[in-house]
Amino acid sequence: MTVSISSIYTPHISLIPLSVPTSTSPSSKFPKSKHHSILLCFSSPPDTAGATSLYPLHRSKTIHLVRHAQGIHNVEAEKDHLAYMSHDLFDAHLTPLGWKQVDNLHKHVQACGLTKKLDLVVTSPLLRTMQTAVGVFGGEAYTDGIDVPPLMVENAGNSLHAAISSLNCPPFVAVELCRERLGVHPCDKRRSISEYRPLFPAIDFSLASNFIIENDDDILWTPDIREKNEEVAARGLKFLNWLWTREEKNIAIVTHSGFLYHTLSAFGNDCHSSIKNEISTHFANCELRSMVIVDRGLIGSNSTSATNYPGKKSSGA
Repeated sequence: MTVSISSIYTPHISLIPLSVPTSTSPSSKFPKSKHHSILLCFSSPPDTAGATSLYPLHRSKTIHLVRHAQGIHNVEAEKDHLAYMSHDLFDAHLTPLGWKQVDNLHKHVQACGLTKKLDLVVTSPLLRTMQTAVGVFGGEAYTDGIDVPPLMVENAGNSLHAAISSLNCPPFVAVELCRERLGVHPCDKRRSISEYRPLFPAIDFSLASNFIIENDDDILWTPDIREKNEEVAARGLKFLNWLWTREEKNIAIVTHSGFLYHTLSAFGNDCHSSIKNEISTHFANCELRSMVIVDRGLIGSNSTSATNYPGKKSSGA
């Protein structure tokens, strides 16, 4: 069966940390974009590497990157790296400690006001990322009788966790492009979309299924070929490009360690080393980093500013 991801124009992209962090090859299943004109990081003139950069606000988005909380595969792999090959870890779910990490981050995003600012939550369509996403950015415990579907039903994925409400929450969408490295490791293989829908009723899986031709099973994952580092990085850039097709400006993204590292390592090469480290250092479980991406290639040329005002030209000085 042929696997196809829509070809997306590759804009000039800059990636800028908002704050210091708190703690393609022929074998690729994702086809190349038609254009490759990436400019990495936010370049200043070559002789002024420390200079300030300036961009129009409406050509930027704020993204909040989160690695999933501790999963059962993380625990087992710390004991023995070969555990990643175990089929017992298929589509790994969160541990009890992982859920505590989720609760702590949920309290943080509530306290700092981030939840109220979000326009969209994007999650990788694996169990551990969806559990993390709804636990961190979702509502409180779900109560029967509320006329909205829950983000997660009770005990989803053997979590022993209460249902989570979608009331007063931003939209949640699952996207294949931000999955963990594909292939070989059963923990990185997902269930079918039809299995996930009853567990996470308020997550929109239409984007995930649109990336798979006539099959909601995981045909991107293969048991004998592991996605290469450069393929993960290229897929990550396609994902960032996809964000420019969205109208939302403030987006949370819940994904994986390998995906984040290989994607973000492509950025910051012309920046101060401290900024490079802020961007690409490996994420801890349930770590959150906020960054700004800037469109320097006019992919958002039809976007308009909500605050700019044209004024009136005067003939006088």
